[in-house]
Amino acid sequence: MEMSFRKMASAAGPMKFTESLDISHLIRNNKEITAVSPMQVELTFTALPEGVVDVQGTLSAEADMLCSRCLGNVHEHLNMKFAEQFKQGTEPEEVEEEDDTLYVEEDTVNLVPFLEEYFLLHLPFAPLCKSDCKGLCPSCGTDLNTSSCDCDNTPIDPRLAGLKDFFK
Repeated sequence: MEMSFRKMASAAGPMKFTESLDISHLIRNNKEITAVSPMQVELTFTALPEGVVDVQGTLSAEADMLCSRCLGNVHEHLNMKFAEQFKQGTEPEEVEEEDDTLYVEEDTVNLVPFLEEYFLLHLPFAPLCKSDCKGLCPSCGTDLNTSSCDCDNTPIDPRLAGLKDFFK
């Protein structure tokens, strides 16, 4: 998926772009994400003054992940807002702090790395199957959401742990 500055300069108005992007290679080595759907991309390219191209739109994908507490299945629907500005040329030495414009030396910009980055940044850090997930028992591994166990999981102060077996 490429955007051409020359094509944008000759366009009469905003250009709309819709595509489905395969992102399965992003999760290939990730054990916590089991499956991902192709990302649906809907972008609008708008030429702004001074050769800047504003790219805005929505990205959506679905991902199947493992719960970070109980290792159950989690299905997430991700809706992401995409907003970037590109300008052809080299970045000036003095740039304002608020200026988020990305400078590109070529006439075309490959948008796929930017779209993939947005997807990776919007993945949940610790996905949960439900907000009150109890997780697994640290002693026996029982799923505490479905059943309980008789393990003694009372927290012991590590400074006093040596005294635990003193009177046995």
